[in-house]
Amino acid sequence: QVQLVESGGGLVQAGGSLRVSCGASQRVISLYAMGWFRQAPGKEREFVAGITSSGREKKYAESVKGRFTISRDNAKNTMSLEMNYLKPEDTATYYCAVYRGLSPNSEVGSWGRGTQVTVFS
Repeated sequence: QVQLVESGGGLVQAGGSLRVSCGASQRVISLYAMGWFRQAPGKEREFVAGITSSGREKKYAESVKGRFTISRDNAKNTMSLEMNYLKPEDTATYYCAVYRGLSPNSEVGSWGRGTQVTVFS
């Protein structure tokens, strides 16, 4: 099973920016779609952004469209999420995920342990 490790979370003021990254233990992630999910206290885990295996197609939750940008570097086995104009409601634990297929419409196969993002007003 692919091991995923997130990094880059932290504390940021509303309106600020933060970048979270995900590194994988195996080169296989270049074969699969990847994505970011988040979970706030007392809420269910929700989809944030996804990117196809090639990186050509991306999809975003409506709540983050225009503010967040997902990207990947298959040569480095990494994926990132650039978060701009952050809001307090973006506060959550952010999880990296690898899907079982080429598209983020497929089932998630592996999860990272998460990194905390806290936005204060």
